[in-house]
Amino acid sequence: MRQLSVEQSRDWLLDAERPQLLDCRQPGEWDVCHLEGAVLIPLGELAERANELDEGRPVLVYCHHGVRSINGAMILESLGFTADSMRGGIEAWSTRIDPRVARY
Repeated sequence: MRQLSVEQSRDWLLDAERPQLLDCRQPGEWDVCHLEGAVLIPLGELAERANELDEGRPVLVYCHHGVRSINGAMILESLGFTADSMRGGIEAWSTRIDPRVARY
């Protein structure tokens, strides 16, 4: 599992071989803001709902500040996925990539 900067994450998401984007925050956080194209599976539900993801494609996991996403990526890896975490989470995305993404 790698921890990618938001700049590295942005570049990967723009690549033709883009990863699946997984938001592991809670629904209330998702309602405030989320990244386009992401799938919401809260961290506490991830082990049971991982089958909603394509095991054949890598997953980029994000959360608010980047802590839960590390755990999410580790859970996915234990289930056979290739998964990486976005360091700094959606907070860093908002401050360094897209200020239109709401902060909370």
